[in-house]
Amino acid sequence: MTLRPPARYSPSAGAAGATGESGPNPIEHEIAGEKAAALGRAGERVEVSLARLNECSADAAERPALLKAAADAVYAYFIQRELCGLRRQQDAIRDYAIPREVLVRLGAV
Repeated sequence: MTLRPPARYSPSAGAAGATGESGPNPIEHEIAGEKAAALGRAGERVEVSLARLNECSADAAERPALLKAAADAVYAYFIQRELCGLRRQQDAIRDYAIPREVLVRLGAV
């Protein structure tokens, strides 16, 4: 099923100024906002999963499960960043201090 935005949101609906340029498209603006919100939520999941991983000792029985959860959260975050047009993952790796053992699971190292 294909959906079209209402005609009043189309560029030819009178939103054009004297120069022929159209104004901001409200739907595209809303989509950009949703992408940004999803990126924020994914970043929060990365923070929580990495905090849990860092609290766990290296020989704890639950460490493999926490490592998998952290790798899954980081993977989802990387995908969301790419959807937002942010291709350089080194910034996220540095900002979140993602451990090498998580990156190895993603094949990023």
